[in-house]
Amino acid sequence: MRKIVAGKLHGIRVTDANLNYHGSITLDPNHCEEAGILPMEFVEIWNKSSGARISTYVILGERGSRCCVLNGAAARTCQPGDEIIICNSVYVPESELVSLRPRVLVFDAANHVVDRLAYKVDRDAEGRYAFSIVGENGKANVTPLEVRTSA
Repeated sequence: MRKIVAGKLHGIRVTDANLNYHGSITLDPNHCEEAGILPMEFVEIWNKSSGARISTYVILGERGSRCCVLNGAAARTCQPGDEIIICNSVYVPESELVSLRPRVLVFDAANHVVDRLAYKVDRDAEGRYAFSIVGENGKANVTPLEVRTSA
């Protein structure tokens, strides 16, 4: 079994940090459902502002609120306005890797979804892996390596 990305909230902004609550991250259920993140599921959080990396579990906030609240000890790692990445994962046999399509939501500064992507892994004729990021239109987007080499 391999631990694989299942869904991601990319660039969502922290709306509050509540040190006195007993732990977790509070998220808008609409965002969670669209990315495939479940209540009580453990997620990894990567703070693009500070570089902090933490793990905690998800609780659901008010639907439609666009909230992203770090609670308890996690509140010390992320402050309101910080841009973060939230990622859940799933364990699958390697043979199922090509059937996964992890959903990635990309956010603006007000936590509105501005892009919907999926990660895609295929095998070429020689059995080697190929990775792409696919947009809602089904077309492959530029991967980070392509951006770096084309600049």
